[in-house]
Amino acid sequence: MATAAKRPKVAGTPGGADGPLPAFLGWCSRVGLQLSPKVSVSREGTVSGYGMLALEDVQRGELLFAVPRAALLSHETTAIRGLLQRERAALQSPSGWVPLLLALLHEYLADDSPWRPYFALWPDLGRLQHPMFWSEEERKRLLQGTGVPEAVDRDLANIGREHRTVVLPFLEAHPDVFPPRARSPELYRQLVAMVMAYSFQEPLEEDDDDDKEPNPPMMVPAADILNHVANHNANLEYSSEYLRMVATQPIPKGQEIFNTYGQLANWQLVHMYGFAEPYPGNTDDTADIQMATLRAAALQGATTEAERHQLCERWDFLCQLEMVGEEGAFVIGREEVLTEEELSATLKVLCMPAKEFRELKEQHGWEEDDGEEDSLTLTKKTIPKLEASWKTLLRDSVLLTLQAYATDFKSDQDLLGLKEAGIKLSWREEQALQVRYGQKRILHQLLELTSS
Repeated sequence: MATAAKRPKVAGTPGGADGPLPAFLGWCSRVGLQLSPKVSVSREGTVSGYGMLALEDVQRGELLFAVPRAALLSHETTAIRGLLQRERAALQSPSGWVPLLLALLHEYLADDSPWRPYFALWPDLGRLQHPMFWSEEERKRLLQGTGVPEAVDRDLANIGREHRTVVLPFLEAHPDVFPPRARSPELYRQLVAMVMAYSFQEPLEEDDDDDKEPNPPMMVPAADILNHVANHNANLEYSSEYLRMVATQPIPKGQEIFNTYGQLANWQLVHMYGFAEPYPGNTDDTADIQMATLRAAALQGATTEAERHQLCERWDFLCQLEMVGEEGAFVIGREEVLTEEELSATLKVLCMPAKEFRELKEQHGWEEDDGEEDSLTLTKKTIPKLEASWKTLLRDSVLLTLQAYATDFKSDQDLLGLKEAGIKLSWREEQALQVRYGQKRILHQLLELTSS
Protein backbone atom coordinates (compact mmCIF):
# COMPACT_ATOMS: atom_id res chain seq x y z
CA MET A 1 0.00 0.00 0.00
CA ALA A 2 1.94 3.03 -1.23
CA THR A 3 1.30 6.12 0.82
CA ALA A 4 2.91 9.14 2.37
CA ALA A 5 4.24 9.10 5.87
CA LYS A 6 2.70 10.37 9.03
CA ARG A 7 6.10 11.83 9.78
CA PRO A 8 9.43 11.63 7.96
CA LYS A 9 11.95 9.00 8.86
CA VAL A 10 14.85 10.51 10.78
CA ALA A 11 18.22 9.03 9.85
CA GLY A 12 20.17 7.67 12.77
CA THR A 13 17.28 7.40 15.19
CA PRO A 14 17.92 4.24 17.21
CA GLY A 15 15.37 1.49 17.11
CA GLY A 16 17.31 -1.71 17.51
CA ALA A 17 18.15 -3.77 20.57
CA ASP A 18 20.06 -0.86 22.13
CA GLY A 19 17.43 1.73 21.21
CA PRO A 20 14.28 2.93 22.99
CA LEU A 21 11.92 0.28 21.60
CA PRO A 22 12.72 -2.57 24.06
CA ALA A 23 12.26 -0.19 27.00
CA PHE A 24 8.93 0.96 25.56
CA LEU A 25 7.72 -2.60 25.08
CA GLY A 26 8.78 -3.42 28.62
CA TRP A 27 6.84 -0.39 29.85
CA CYS A 28 3.77 -1.58 27.89
CA SER A 29 3.94 -4.90 29.70
CA ARG A 30 4.23 -3.22 33.11
CA VAL A 31 1.25 -0.89 32.60
CA GLY A 32 -0.99 -3.57 31.12
CA LEU A 33 -0.89 -2.33 27.52
CA GLN A 34 -1.67 -5.56 25.69
CA LEU A 35 -0.17 -6.02 22.22
CA SER A 36 -1.48 -8.86 20.11
CA PRO A 37 1.19 -11.48 19.28
CA LYS A 38 0.20 -10.90 15.66
CA VAL A 39 1.62 -7.34 15.57
CA SER A 40 5.02 -5.76 15.99
CA VAL A 41 6.25 -2.20 16.52
CA SER A 42 9.10 -1.48 14.13
CA ARG A 43 10.99 1.17 12.17
CA GLU A 44 11.68 -1.30 9.35
CA GLY A 45 9.04 -1.86 6.68
CA THR A 46 6.96 1.17 7.71
CA VAL A 47 6.23 4.25 5.65
CA SER A 48 7.48 6.57 8.36
CA GLY A 49 9.31 6.44 11.66
CA TYR A 50 7.94 3.86 14.04
CA GLY A 51 4.90 1.98 12.84
CA MET A 52 3.09 -1.29 13.40
CA LEU A 53 3.30 -4.38 11.18
CA ALA A 54 1.27 -7.57 10.99
CA LEU A 55 3.43 -10.60 11.88
CA GLU A 56 0.61 -12.94 10.82
CA ASP A 57 -2.58 -12.58 8.80
CA VAL A 58 -5.10 -10.51 10.76
CA GLN A 59 -8.84 -10.85 10.25
CA ARG A 60 -11.36 -8.04 10.29
CA GLY A 61 -12.53 -7.32 13.85
CA GLU A 62 -9.43 -8.75 15.53
CA LEU A 63 -7.96 -6.86 18.46
CA LEU A 64 -4.52 -5.42 17.68
CA PHE A 65 -3.82 -3.91 21.09
CA ALA A 66 -5.63 -2.55 24.14
CA VAL A 67 -4.52 0.47 26.18
CA PRO A 68 -5.79 0.67 29.77
CA ARG A 69 -7.04 4.11 30.72
CA ALA A 70 -4.43 4.29 33.48
CA ALA A 71 -1.72 4.26 30.76
CA LEU A 72 -3.18 7.28 28.97
CA LEU A 73 -1.36 10.56 29.54
CA SER A 74 -3.78 13.38 30.31
CA HIS A 75 -4.44 16.08 32.88
CA GLU A 76 -6.22 13.38 34.91
CA THR A 77 -3.30 10.91 35.03
CA THR A 78 -0.30 13.22 35.46
CA ALA A 79 1.47 13.55 38.81
CA ILE A 80 0.26 17.16 39.01
CA ARG A 81 -3.41 16.32 38.45
CA GLY A 82 -4.34 17.72 41.88
CA LEU A 83 -2.75 21.08 41.09
CA LEU A 84 -4.41 21.23 37.66
CA GLN A 85 -7.76 20.39 39.20
CA ARG A 86 -7.45 23.11 41.87
CA GLU A 87 -6.39 25.71 39.30
CA ARG A 88 -8.76 24.65 36.52
CA ALA A 89 -10.58 27.99 36.48
CA ALA A 90 -7.33 29.82 35.74
CA LEU A 91 -6.44 27.40 32.93
CA GLN A 92 -9.45 28.05 30.71
CA SER A 93 -8.57 28.93 27.11
CA PRO A 94 -10.25 28.81 23.69
CA SER A 95 -8.20 25.76 22.67
CA GLY A 96 -9.07 23.71 25.76
CA TRP A 97 -5.59 22.17 25.53
CA VAL A 98 -3.80 23.97 28.39
CA PRO A 99 -4.29 21.28 31.09
CA LEU A 100 -2.88 18.56 28.83
CA LEU A 101 -0.01 20.79 27.70
CA LEU A 102 0.93 21.57 31.29
CA ALA A 103 0.79 17.85 32.08
CA LEU A 104 3.12 17.20 29.13
CA LEU A 105 5.47 20.00 30.20
CA HIS A 106 5.78 18.50 33.66
CA GLU A 107 6.12 14.86 32.64
CA TYR A 108 8.41 15.50 29.66
CA LEU A 109 10.89 17.46 31.79
CA ALA A 110 10.72 15.17 34.84
CA ASP A 111 13.54 12.62 35.01
CA ASP A 112 11.38 10.28 37.07
CA SER A 113 8.23 10.48 34.91
CA PRO A 114 6.59 7.06 34.47
CA TRP A 115 6.05 7.97 30.78
CA ARG A 116 9.75 8.36 29.96
CA PRO A 117 9.90 5.11 27.88
CA TYR A 118 6.91 6.47 25.93
CA PHE A 119 8.57 9.84 25.34
CA ALA A 120 11.69 8.06 24.08
CA LEU A 121 9.74 6.99 20.98
CA TRP A 122 8.67 10.56 20.22
CA PRO A 123 10.37 12.30 17.31
CA ASP A 124 13.04 14.89 18.05
CA LEU A 125 11.02 17.99 19.00
CA GLY A 126 13.58 20.18 17.27
CA ARG A 127 12.95 18.45 13.93
CA LEU A 128 9.16 18.52 13.69
CA GLN A 129 7.91 19.18 10.15
CA HIS A 130 4.71 21.12 10.85
CA PRO A 131 4.57 24.30 8.75
CA MET A 132 4.49 26.34 11.97
CA PHE A 133 8.23 25.54 12.18
CA TRP A 134 8.93 26.61 8.59
CA SER A 135 10.05 30.13 7.87
CA GLU A 136 7.36 32.54 6.73
CA GLU A 137 9.13 32.83 3.37
CA GLU A 138 9.11 29.05 2.96
CA ARG A 139 5.39 28.79 3.80
CA LYS A 140 4.54 31.48 1.28
CA ARG A 141 6.78 30.12 -1.47
CA LEU A 142 5.63 26.53 -1.16
CA LEU A 143 2.07 26.77 0.14
CA GLN A 144 0.61 30.07 -1.05
CA GLY A 145 -3.00 29.58 -2.14
CA THR A 146 -3.48 26.29 -0.28
CA GLY A 147 -4.93 27.80 2.91
CA VAL A 148 -2.04 26.51 5.06
CA PRO A 149 -0.16 29.82 5.59
CA GLU A 150 -3.31 31.52 6.86
CA ALA A 151 -4.08 28.60 9.20
CA VAL A 152 -0.51 28.67 10.55
CA ASP A 153 -0.64 32.43 11.13
CA ARG A 154 -3.81 31.96 13.19
CA ASP A 155 -2.19 29.10 15.12
CA LEU A 156 0.94 31.06 15.95
CA ALA A 157 -1.06 34.06 17.11
CA ASN A 158 -3.31 31.90 19.29
CA ILE A 159 -0.42 29.85 20.71
CA GLY A 160 1.53 32.99 21.59
CA ARG A 161 -1.48 34.59 23.24
CA GLU A 162 -2.30 31.44 25.21
CA HIS A 163 1.28 31.09 26.39
CA ARG A 164 1.60 34.73 27.49
CA THR A 165 -1.77 35.10 29.19
CA VAL A 166 -2.52 31.64 30.64
CA VAL A 167 0.48 29.32 30.68
CA LEU A 168 3.36 31.60 31.66
CA PRO A 169 1.57 33.15 34.67
CA PHE A 170 0.74 29.63 35.88
CA LEU A 171 4.34 28.43 35.46
CA GLU A 172 5.72 31.49 37.27
CA ALA A 173 3.28 30.92 40.13
CA HIS A 174 4.57 27.34 40.61
CA PRO A 175 8.39 27.40 40.30
CA ASP A 176 8.61 24.44 42.68
CA VAL A 177 6.74 22.27 40.14
CA PHE A 178 8.14 23.49 36.81
CA PRO A 179 11.83 24.06 36.06
CA PRO A 180 12.90 27.28 34.26
CA ARG A 181 13.08 25.47 30.90
CA ALA A 182 9.31 24.89 31.06
CA ARG A 183 8.78 28.60 30.35
CA SER A 184 10.29 28.35 26.85
CA PRO A 185 7.81 29.56 24.20
CA GLU A 186 9.53 27.32 21.64
CA LEU A 187 9.09 24.20 23.79
CA TYR A 188 5.45 25.13 24.25
CA ARG A 189 4.97 25.41 20.46
CA GLN A 190 6.64 22.03 20.01
CA LEU A 191 4.32 20.40 22.53
CA VAL A 192 1.31 22.05 20.87
CA ALA A 193 2.46 20.45 17.61
CA MET A 194 2.73 17.08 19.33
CA VAL A 195 -0.80 17.40 20.71
CA MET A 196 -2.00 18.50 17.28
CA ALA A 197 -0.42 15.50 15.58
CA TYR A 198 -0.48 12.72 18.16
CA SER A 199 -3.33 13.26 20.63
CA PHE A 200 -6.75 11.64 20.55
CA GLN A 201 -10.11 13.05 21.53
CA GLU A 202 -12.78 10.70 22.80
CA PRO A 203 -16.05 11.25 20.89
CA LEU A 204 -19.13 12.36 22.79
CA GLU A 205 -21.87 9.83 23.37
CA GLU A 206 -24.73 9.90 20.86
CA ASP A 207 -27.21 10.99 23.52
CA ASP A 208 -25.03 13.85 24.78
CA ASP A 209 -26.38 17.37 24.47
CA ASP A 210 -25.23 19.13 21.30
CA ASP A 211 -24.03 22.06 23.40
CA LYS A 212 -21.80 19.88 25.58
CA GLU A 213 -18.11 20.78 25.53
CA PRO A 214 -15.96 18.31 23.56
CA ASN A 215 -13.82 15.92 25.56
CA PRO A 216 -10.28 17.18 26.22
CA PRO A 217 -7.41 15.67 24.21
CA MET A 218 -5.20 12.91 25.63
CA MET A 219 -2.06 11.05 24.60
CA VAL A 220 -2.58 7.35 23.82
CA PRO A 221 0.67 5.33 23.81
CA ALA A 222 0.87 2.71 21.02
CA ALA A 223 -2.13 4.20 19.19
CA ASP A 224 -0.08 7.24 18.18
CA ILE A 225 2.58 4.99 16.66
CA LEU A 226 0.27 4.00 13.81
CA ASN A 227 0.63 5.95 10.59
CA HIS A 228 -2.36 7.35 8.69
CA VAL A 229 -3.83 6.76 5.26
CA ALA A 230 -7.30 7.50 3.95
CA ASN A 231 -7.72 3.80 3.07
CA HIS A 232 -6.92 2.67 6.62
CA ASN A 233 -7.23 -0.84 8.04
CA ALA A 234 -7.64 -0.18 11.78
CA ASN A 235 -9.68 2.03 14.05
CA LEU A 236 -9.62 3.03 17.72
CA GLU A 237 -12.61 2.03 19.85
CA TYR A 238 -13.41 3.40 23.31
CA SER A 239 -14.74 1.57 26.38
CA SER A 240 -14.89 2.35 30.09
CA GLU A 241 -11.65 0.51 30.91
CA TYR A 242 -9.65 0.27 27.67
CA LEU A 243 -9.05 1.93 24.33
CA ARG A 244 -8.85 -0.82 21.71
CA MET A 245 -7.30 -0.73 18.24
CA VAL A 246 -9.31 -3.11 16.04
CA ALA A 247 -8.72 -4.23 12.45
CA THR A 248 -11.39 -2.86 10.09
CA GLN A 249 -10.39 -5.13 7.19
CA PRO A 250 -8.17 -8.19 6.67
CA ILE A 251 -4.46 -7.33 7.03
CA PRO A 252 -2.05 -9.74 5.33
CA LYS A 253 1.16 -10.79 7.04
CA GLY A 254 3.90 -8.18 6.56
CA GLN A 255 1.55 -5.31 5.80
CA GLU A 256 1.64 -2.12 7.83
CA ILE A 257 -1.29 -1.32 10.10
CA PHE A 258 -2.77 2.12 9.46
CA ASN A 259 -5.11 4.19 11.58
CA THR A 260 -7.15 7.17 10.40
CA TYR A 261 -7.07 10.67 11.83
CA GLY A 262 -10.36 11.46 10.10
CA GLN A 263 -11.47 12.47 6.62
CA LEU A 264 -8.74 15.05 6.08
CA ALA A 265 -7.62 16.82 2.93
CA ASN A 266 -3.91 17.05 2.20
CA TRP A 267 -3.72 20.70 3.28
CA GLN A 268 -5.12 19.68 6.67
CA LEU A 269 -2.67 16.79 6.95
CA VAL A 270 0.29 19.07 6.22
CA HIS A 271 -1.01 21.74 8.59
CA MET A 272 -1.69 19.41 11.52
CA TYR A 273 0.75 16.53 10.96
CA GLY A 274 3.51 17.73 8.62
CA PHE A 275 2.85 15.30 5.74
CA ALA A 276 0.57 14.77 2.73
CA GLU A 277 -0.54 11.61 0.95
CA PRO A 278 0.84 11.45 -2.61
CA TYR A 279 -1.68 11.67 -5.43
CA PRO A 280 -3.95 9.79 -5.90
CA GLY A 281 -3.87 8.14 -2.46
CA ASN A 282 -5.89 10.64 -0.47
CA THR A 283 -9.48 10.04 -1.54
CA ASP A 284 -10.56 12.66 1.03
CA ASP A 285 -8.59 15.45 -0.64
CA THR A 286 -10.41 18.73 -1.30
CA ALA A 287 -9.92 22.20 -2.73
CA ASP A 288 -11.51 25.33 -1.30
CA ILE A 289 -13.10 28.24 -3.10
CA GLN A 290 -13.24 31.06 -0.61
CA MET A 291 -16.71 32.52 -0.31
CA ALA A 292 -15.19 35.99 -0.66
CA THR A 293 -13.61 34.84 -3.94
CA LEU A 294 -16.98 33.81 -5.37
CA ARG A 295 -18.34 37.21 -4.34
CA ALA A 296 -15.42 38.90 -6.13
CA ALA A 297 -16.09 36.79 -9.24
CA ALA A 298 -19.72 37.91 -9.24
CA LEU A 299 -18.76 41.57 -8.80
CA GLN A 300 -16.25 41.47 -11.64
CA GLY A 301 -19.13 40.52 -13.94
CA ALA A 302 -21.17 43.56 -12.93
CA THR A 303 -20.91 46.35 -15.49
CA THR A 304 -22.81 49.14 -13.72
CA GLU A 305 -23.02 50.57 -10.23
CA ALA A 306 -26.63 49.42 -10.03
CA GLU A 307 -25.64 45.82 -10.77
CA ARG A 308 -22.90 45.96 -8.14
CA HIS A 309 -25.39 47.31 -5.61
CA GLN A 310 -27.84 44.50 -6.41
CA LEU A 311 -25.13 41.85 -6.00
CA CYS A 312 -24.11 43.29 -2.63
CA GLU A 313 -27.75 43.26 -1.55
CA ARG A 314 -28.03 39.59 -2.52
CA TRP A 315 -24.79 38.74 -0.73
CA ASP A 316 -26.03 40.45 2.43
CA PHE A 317 -29.22 38.38 2.17
CA LEU A 318 -27.15 35.18 1.92
CA CYS A 319 -25.20 36.28 4.99
CA GLN A 320 -28.48 36.71 6.88
CA LEU A 321 -29.43 33.17 5.87
CA GLU A 322 -25.99 32.06 7.18
CA MET A 323 -25.16 30.51 3.82
CA VAL A 324 -21.98 32.58 3.39
CA GLY A 325 -19.52 34.55 5.49
CA GLU A 326 -16.31 36.49 5.07
CA GLU A 327 -14.17 33.66 6.52
CA GLY A 328 -16.04 30.74 4.94
CA ALA A 329 -15.18 28.50 2.00
CA PHE A 330 -16.99 26.23 -0.43
CA VAL A 331 -15.32 22.81 -0.19
CA ILE A 332 -14.90 20.84 -3.43
CA GLY A 333 -14.15 17.12 -3.23
CA ARG A 334 -12.98 14.81 -5.98
CA GLU A 335 -16.47 13.52 -6.75
CA GLU A 336 -18.81 16.14 -5.33
CA VAL A 337 -19.15 19.49 -3.61
CA LEU A 338 -19.08 18.86 0.13
CA THR A 339 -20.79 22.18 0.93
CA GLU A 340 -23.44 21.74 -1.75
CA GLU A 341 -26.27 23.38 0.20
CA GLU A 342 -24.31 26.59 0.68
CA LEU A 343 -22.91 26.68 -2.86
CA SER A 344 -26.21 25.79 -4.52
CA ALA A 345 -28.06 28.51 -2.57
CA THR A 346 -25.36 31.07 -3.32
CA LEU A 347 -25.34 30.40 -7.07
CA LYS A 348 -29.12 30.49 -7.17
CA VAL A 349 -29.48 33.78 -5.29
CA LEU A 350 -26.71 35.57 -7.16
CA CYS A 351 -27.97 34.43 -10.56
CA MET A 352 -31.77 34.57 -10.17
CA PRO A 353 -33.91 37.22 -11.91
CA ALA A 354 -34.55 40.43 -9.95
CA LYS A 355 -38.27 39.73 -9.54
CA GLU A 356 -37.61 36.26 -8.14
CA PHE A 357 -35.10 37.68 -5.67
CA ARG A 358 -37.59 40.30 -4.44
CA GLU A 359 -40.15 37.59 -3.80
CA LEU A 360 -37.57 35.45 -2.01
CA LYS A 361 -36.54 38.35 0.17
CA GLU A 362 -40.15 39.18 1.05
CA GLN A 363 -40.73 35.65 2.33
CA HIS A 364 -37.39 35.75 4.25
CA GLY A 365 -35.88 32.73 2.51
CA TRP A 366 -37.05 29.38 1.25
CA GLU A 367 -39.70 27.20 2.74
CA GLU A 368 -38.45 23.82 3.95
CA ASP A 369 -40.21 22.02 1.07
CA ASP A 370 -39.26 24.50 -1.62
CA GLY A 371 -38.80 21.94 -4.38
CA GLU A 372 -36.15 19.81 -5.96
CA GLU A 373 -33.82 22.50 -7.30
CA ASP A 374 -32.72 23.61 -3.82
CA SER A 375 -31.77 20.04 -2.91
CA LEU A 376 -29.74 19.56 -6.10
CA THR A 377 -26.60 17.56 -5.43
CA LEU A 378 -23.49 19.06 -6.98
CA THR A 379 -21.49 16.15 -8.39
CA LYS A 380 -19.38 15.40 -11.44
CA LYS A 381 -22.56 14.25 -13.16
CA THR A 382 -24.85 17.15 -12.23
CA ILE A 383 -22.54 20.18 -12.48
CA PRO A 384 -22.47 20.14 -16.33
CA LYS A 385 -26.30 20.30 -16.24
CA LEU A 386 -26.45 23.51 -14.19
CA GLU A 387 -27.84 26.71 -15.68
CA ALA A 388 -25.32 28.56 -17.84
CA SER A 389 -25.19 31.55 -15.48
CA TRP A 390 -24.40 29.27 -12.53
CA LYS A 391 -21.60 27.53 -14.43
CA THR A 392 -20.12 30.84 -15.57
CA LEU A 393 -20.00 32.20 -12.03
CA LEU A 394 -18.53 28.96 -10.71
CA ARG A 395 -15.93 28.88 -13.47
CA ASP A 396 -14.91 32.51 -12.84
CA SER A 397 -14.54 31.69 -9.14
CA VAL A 398 -12.23 28.76 -9.96
CA LEU A 399 -10.08 30.95 -12.20
CA LEU A 400 -9.72 33.56 -9.45
CA THR A 401 -8.85 30.81 -6.96
CA LEU A 402 -6.11 29.45 -9.23
CA GLN A 403 -4.57 32.91 -9.43
CA ALA A 404 -3.88 32.81 -5.69
CA TYR A 405 -1.22 30.08 -6.04
CA ALA A 406 2.43 31.01 -6.53
CA THR A 407 2.78 28.30 -9.21
CA ASP A 408 0.54 27.13 -12.05
CA PHE A 409 -0.85 23.65 -12.62
CA LYS A 410 1.53 22.71 -15.45
CA SER A 411 4.58 23.72 -13.41
CA ASP A 412 3.48 21.44 -10.58
CA GLN A 413 2.72 18.64 -13.05
CA ASP A 414 6.21 18.99 -14.51
CA LEU A 415 7.77 19.06 -11.03
CA LEU A 416 5.87 15.91 -10.07
CA GLY A 417 7.17 14.23 -13.23
CA LEU A 418 10.73 15.20 -12.33
CA LYS A 419 10.26 13.76 -8.84
CA GLU A 420 9.00 10.49 -10.31
CA ALA A 421 12.04 10.49 -12.58
CA GLY A 422 14.30 10.54 -9.53
CA ILE A 423 14.94 14.26 -9.00
CA LYS A 424 15.27 14.78 -5.25
CA LEU A 425 13.04 17.27 -3.50
CA SER A 426 13.31 18.21 0.13
CA TRP A 427 10.69 16.76 2.47
CA ARG A 428 8.90 20.10 2.69
CA GLU A 429 9.02 20.69 -1.06
CA GLU A 430 7.55 17.25 -1.70
CA GLN A 431 4.69 17.57 0.79
CA ALA A 432 3.81 21.07 -0.41
CA LEU A 433 3.83 19.86 -4.01
CA GLN A 434 1.35 17.11 -3.18
CA VAL A 435 -0.96 19.65 -1.50
CA ARG A 436 -0.84 22.08 -4.43
CA TYR A 437 -1.13 19.42 -7.11
CA GLY A 438 -4.11 17.70 -5.48
CA GLN A 439 -6.00 20.95 -5.05
CA LYS A 440 -5.29 22.13 -8.58
CA ARG A 441 -6.41 18.83 -10.09
CA ILE A 442 -9.75 19.22 -8.34
CA LEU A 443 -10.07 22.84 -9.47
CA HIS A 444 -9.14 22.02 -13.08
CA GLN A 445 -11.67 19.20 -13.07
CA LEU A 446 -14.28 21.75 -11.98
CA LEU A 447 -13.18 24.02 -14.85
CA GLU A 448 -13.83 21.18 -17.29
CA LEU A 449 -17.23 20.41 -15.77
CA THR A 450 -18.34 24.05 -16.02
CA SER A 451 -17.11 24.39 -19.62
CA SER A 452 -19.50 21.82 -21.07
